[in-house]
Amino acid sequence: MMSFFDLTTPAKRFRFIAVAEAITWAWLIVGMILKRVNDDPEAIALPGAVHGAVFIVFVLVSLVSHFQLKWNAVTWDLRLGGLRIAVPVVTLLALVSSIPPFGSLVFEWWAKRNGHLAELSATEPAAEVAA
Repeated sequence: MMSFFDLTTPAKRFRFIAVAEAITWAWLIVGMILKRVNDDPEAIALPGAVHGAVFIVFVLVSLVSHFQLKWNAVTWDLRLGGLRIAVPVVTLLALVSSIPPFGSLVFEWWAKRNGHLAELSATEPAAEVAA
């Protein structure tokens, strides 16, 4: 069984920070609700700061993963006048996924299913069925 806290590979580090980003989103949403219900502006101070820090780490880990996991293999050709820009699709999706709540989890599931997370994308052995 793979350990969630095993951060030895780029894919495992990305998965860890993607889940952490989603958890801090949930904490921030709870803080926003408490802020409105209790009229307490301090309810989002700590969750907001933690989420902001984890968000920055998620963006950095996504950019590092771009190089380490070779996410630049799939590109979208964008033409601006006479200039042609190759936009790495997987990296772009990873960065955009950090904006909506829980988007990092959706991206992690998609990337794992489509083979963009190295060893995490390998099929896991099926559990044996008790006879």
